[in-house]
Amino acid sequence: MPIVRVEMLEGRSLEQKRELVAVYTRELARICGCSETSITVVIEDVAKHNWASGGQLLADKKP
Repeated sequence: MPIVRVEMLEGRSLEQKRELVAVYTRELARICGCSETSITVVIEDVAKHNWASGGQLLADKKP
């Protein structure tokens, strides 16, 4: 039972998440030779104030 965990900054639309889940599921099943129903995808939206890169919160970085 493959489990895919996706952590990304919040702000993606429901439609984007639907497409992401569909593609990950389809391609993982194809590559691993398992059924799509055996695959679980977990998406975790992370706020910019909870994600840091290079020692700095993304919320504090200029765009």
